[in-house]
Amino acid sequence: MPLTLEEYEEFVYDISNQFPAVRYSTLVFIRLDPLTAVVRGEVFFEGDIYLRVREVLDFDSGFLQTYSYEVYRDDEQLYWYDDWSHPDIPELTSTDPHHKHVPPDLKHHRVPAPHLSFCPNLPFLIKEILYTGQF
Repeated sequence: MPLTLEEYEEFVYDISNQFPAVRYSTLVFIRLDPLTAVVRGEVFFEGDIYLRVREVLDFDSGFLQTYSYEVYRDDEQLYWYDDWSHPDIPELTSTDPHHKHVPPDLKHHRVPAPHLSFCPNLPFLIKEILYTGQF
């Protein structure tokens, strides 16, 4: 069952209660009109790891319109996800436009992101940080 704008706003502001490993969150849910909003801010974990979030939500035409998720340890960017399409990279067609930028060359080294979509991605991203040993 799809989330309503109000349900997702509640989820965003209650994220540290739903995921005890989240130390704190600076996420804000900014309503632009009755069916659109922007979510931005950071989610902080142990080990100086944090997730920087930017989502543009449109509940009239689906859920997410666009997103960017960046994971850092202190000031070092570990990886990021975005939805910028790269039709010229055959390795990414299976999940186009969803992909992950990974080392050794974060800007140019991209891999498919089968777990991301234009639906709520925050639960997956938090679990990825917690269970892949990022800290």
